[in-house]
Amino acid sequence: MLEQFKHHINKFVRVDEEEFAQILTYFKRQQVQKKHSLLTEGQVCKTNYFVLQGILRKFFIHQKGAEQTTEFAIENWWMTETFSYLHKTPSEFSIQAVEATELLAIHQDAYDELLDKHPVMERYFRCVYQKAHAAAQMRMKFIYGHSREELYHNFRKSQPEFLQRVPQYLIASFLGVTPEYLSEIRKKNLS
Repeated sequence: MLEQFKHHINKFVRVDEEEFAQILTYFKRQQVQKKHSLLTEGQVCKTNYFVLQGILRKFFIHQKGAEQTTEFAIENWWMTETFSYLHKTPSEFSIQAVEATELLAIHQDAYDELLDKHPVMERYFRCVYQKAHAAAQMRMKFIYGHSREELYHNFRKSQPEFLQRVPQYLIASFLGVTPEYLSEIRKKNLS
Protein backbone atom coordinates (compact mmCIF):
# COMPACT_ATOMS: atom_id res chain seq x y z
CA MET A 1 0.00 0.00 0.00
CA LEU A 2 2.90 2.35 0.57
CA GLU A 3 3.78 1.90 -3.10
CA GLN A 4 0.51 3.64 -3.99
CA PHE A 5 1.58 6.65 -1.89
CA LYS A 6 4.90 6.78 -3.73
CA HIS A 7 3.06 6.54 -7.04
CA HIS A 8 0.77 9.39 -5.97
CA ILE A 9 3.73 11.60 -5.06
CA ASN A 10 5.40 10.78 -8.38
CA LYS A 11 2.30 11.92 -10.28
CA PHE A 12 3.24 15.46 -9.22
CA VAL A 13 6.99 15.39 -8.45
CA ARG A 14 9.82 12.88 -8.65
CA VAL A 15 11.34 11.17 -5.62
CA ASP A 16 13.72 8.23 -5.67
CA GLU A 17 13.56 5.21 -3.34
CA GLU A 18 15.97 6.70 -0.82
CA GLU A 19 14.13 10.01 -0.53
CA PHE A 20 10.77 8.24 -0.39
CA ALA A 21 12.01 6.12 2.52
CA GLN A 22 13.06 9.31 4.33
CA ILE A 23 9.70 10.97 3.56
CA LEU A 24 7.82 8.01 5.05
CA THR A 25 9.50 8.55 8.43
CA TYR A 26 7.36 11.68 8.90
CA PHE A 27 4.12 9.69 8.64
CA LYS A 28 2.36 7.29 10.96
CA ARG A 29 0.30 4.45 9.58
CA GLN A 30 -3.11 4.35 11.24
CA GLN A 31 -6.10 2.03 11.01
CA VAL A 32 -9.53 3.18 12.12
CA GLN A 33 -12.85 1.39 12.31
CA LYS A 34 -16.05 2.45 10.62
CA LYS A 35 -17.59 5.59 12.24
CA HIS A 36 -14.38 6.35 14.16
CA SER A 37 -13.93 10.11 14.60
CA LEU A 38 -10.52 11.52 13.71
CA LEU A 39 -11.60 15.08 14.50
CA THR A 40 -14.64 16.47 16.27
CA GLU A 41 -15.99 19.99 16.11
CA GLY A 42 -14.22 22.22 18.61
CA GLN A 43 -10.88 20.38 18.49
CA VAL A 44 -7.86 21.93 16.79
CA CYS A 45 -6.95 19.91 13.70
CA LYS A 46 -3.29 18.93 13.94
CA THR A 47 -3.16 16.12 11.38
CA ASN A 48 -3.42 15.69 7.63
CA TYR A 49 -4.57 12.25 6.41
CA PHE A 50 -3.76 10.35 3.21
CA VAL A 51 -6.22 7.53 2.56
CA LEU A 52 -4.52 4.25 1.66
CA GLN A 53 -7.72 2.19 1.88
CA GLY A 54 -11.24 3.21 2.88
CA ILE A 55 -13.28 6.41 2.98
CA LEU A 56 -13.34 9.49 5.19
CA ARG A 57 -15.93 12.23 5.32
CA LYS A 58 -15.88 15.78 6.61
CA PHE A 59 -19.10 17.24 7.98
CA PHE A 60 -20.61 19.86 10.25
CA ILE A 61 -23.79 19.96 12.32
CA HIS A 62 -26.53 22.42 11.30
CA GLN A 63 -28.27 24.53 13.94
CA LYS A 64 -31.19 22.12 13.65
CA GLY A 65 -28.89 19.22 14.52
CA ALA A 66 -28.63 17.64 11.05
CA GLU A 67 -25.26 16.58 9.68
CA GLN A 68 -24.08 18.20 6.43
CA THR A 69 -21.34 16.25 4.65
CA THR A 70 -19.05 18.62 2.74
CA GLU A 71 -16.33 16.30 1.51
CA PHE A 72 -15.34 12.68 1.02
CA ALA A 73 -11.84 11.21 0.64
CA ILE A 74 -11.22 7.79 -0.89
CA GLU A 75 -8.00 6.00 -1.74
CA ASN A 76 -5.17 8.36 -2.73
CA TRP A 77 -7.02 11.47 -1.53
CA TRP A 78 -6.02 13.74 1.32
CA MET A 79 -8.25 15.07 4.07
CA THR A 80 -7.76 17.59 6.81
CA GLU A 81 -9.67 20.56 8.18
CA THR A 82 -7.51 23.13 6.44
CA PHE A 83 -8.60 26.31 8.23
CA SER A 84 -8.10 24.80 11.69
CA TYR A 85 -4.87 23.09 10.60
CA LEU A 86 -3.31 26.30 9.24
CA HIS A 87 -4.53 28.73 11.89
CA LYS A 88 -4.47 26.40 14.92
CA THR A 89 -8.05 27.34 15.76
CA PRO A 90 -10.94 25.11 16.91
CA SER A 91 -12.51 23.27 14.01
CA GLU A 92 -16.08 23.84 12.90
CA PHE A 93 -16.04 20.42 11.19
CA SER A 94 -15.66 16.78 12.12
CA ILE A 95 -13.83 14.03 10.22
CA GLN A 96 -15.08 10.44 10.45
CA ALA A 97 -14.36 7.09 8.79
CA VAL A 98 -17.22 5.91 6.57
CA GLU A 99 -15.78 2.40 6.48
CA ALA A 100 -12.76 0.72 8.06
CA THR A 101 -9.91 2.88 6.81
CA GLU A 102 -6.13 2.70 6.62
CA LEU A 103 -4.34 6.03 6.61
CA LEU A 104 -1.00 7.74 6.54
CA ALA A 105 -1.19 10.55 9.09
CA ILE A 106 1.20 13.45 9.33
CA HIS A 107 1.15 15.72 12.37
CA GLN A 108 1.53 19.44 11.80
CA ASP A 109 5.02 19.60 13.36
CA ALA A 110 6.21 16.67 11.24
CA TYR A 111 4.64 18.31 8.16
CA ASP A 112 6.58 21.53 8.72
CA GLU A 113 9.82 19.60 9.22
CA LEU A 114 9.11 17.45 6.13
CA LEU A 115 8.76 20.57 3.97
CA ASP A 116 11.99 22.03 5.39
CA LYS A 117 14.02 18.86 4.83
CA HIS A 118 12.39 17.78 1.54
CA PRO A 119 11.49 20.86 -0.55
CA VAL A 120 10.14 18.61 -3.30
CA MET A 121 7.23 17.86 -0.95
CA GLU A 122 6.36 21.55 -0.77
CA ARG A 123 5.80 21.43 -4.54
CA TYR A 124 3.85 18.17 -4.18
CA PHE A 125 1.48 19.63 -1.57
CA ARG A 126 1.08 22.83 -3.60
CA CYS A 127 -0.03 20.74 -6.58
CA VAL A 128 -2.39 18.66 -4.41
CA TYR A 129 -3.95 21.78 -2.85
CA GLN A 130 -4.34 23.46 -6.25
CA LYS A 131 -6.14 20.39 -7.58
CA ALA A 132 -8.38 20.25 -4.49
CA HIS A 133 -9.13 23.97 -4.73
CA ALA A 134 -10.10 23.63 -8.40
CA ALA A 135 -12.39 20.70 -7.54
CA ALA A 136 -14.02 22.74 -4.74
CA GLN A 137 -14.64 25.60 -7.18
CA MET A 138 -16.34 23.25 -9.63
CA ARG A 139 -18.45 21.78 -6.83
CA MET A 140 -19.62 25.28 -5.88
CA LYS A 141 -20.50 26.00 -9.51
CA PHE A 142 -22.55 22.82 -9.68
CA ILE A 143 -24.28 23.53 -6.36
CA TYR A 144 -25.40 26.99 -7.47
CA GLY A 145 -25.98 26.23 -11.15
CA HIS A 146 -27.82 22.92 -11.14
CA SER A 147 -30.85 21.29 -9.60
CA ARG A 148 -30.37 18.68 -6.90
CA GLU A 149 -31.34 16.01 -9.41
CA GLU A 150 -28.65 17.24 -11.82
CA LEU A 151 -26.17 17.25 -8.92
CA TYR A 152 -26.95 13.60 -8.25
CA HIS A 153 -26.54 12.61 -11.91
CA ASN A 154 -23.23 14.46 -12.14
CA PHE A 155 -22.04 12.82 -8.90
CA ARG A 156 -23.15 9.41 -10.18
CA LYS A 157 -21.21 9.87 -13.44
CA SER A 158 -18.07 11.46 -11.98
CA GLN A 159 -17.78 9.38 -8.77
CA PRO A 160 -19.51 6.03 -9.40
CA GLU A 161 -17.38 4.21 -6.78
CA PHE A 162 -19.06 6.22 -4.03
CA LEU A 163 -22.52 4.89 -4.85
CA GLN A 164 -21.40 1.33 -4.08
CA ARG A 165 -19.50 2.16 -0.89
CA VAL A 166 -21.16 5.15 0.79
CA PRO A 167 -24.56 4.82 2.52
CA GLN A 168 -27.37 6.65 0.73
CA TYR A 169 -28.05 8.96 3.70
CA LEU A 170 -24.45 10.27 3.50
CA ILE A 171 -24.70 10.84 -0.24
CA ALA A 172 -27.95 12.71 0.40
CA SER A 173 -26.19 14.81 3.05
CA PHE A 174 -23.37 15.59 0.62
CA LEU A 175 -25.85 16.62 -2.09
CA GLY A 176 -27.96 18.67 0.32
CA VAL A 177 -31.13 16.61 -0.03
CA THR A 178 -33.10 14.31 2.22
CA PRO A 179 -32.54 10.55 1.88
CA GLU A 180 -36.19 10.27 0.79
CA TYR A 181 -35.71 12.76 -2.04
CA LEU A 182 -32.52 10.99 -3.14
CA SER A 183 -34.47 7.72 -3.20
CA GLU A 184 -37.09 9.36 -5.48
CA ILE A 185 -34.36 10.60 -7.82
CA ARG A 186 -32.81 7.13 -7.96
CA LYS A 187 -36.19 5.47 -8.64
CA LYS A 188 -36.87 7.95 -11.43
CA ASN A 189 -33.46 7.11 -12.91
CA LEU A 190 -34.33 3.38 -12.95
CA SER A 191 -37.61 3.98 -14.79
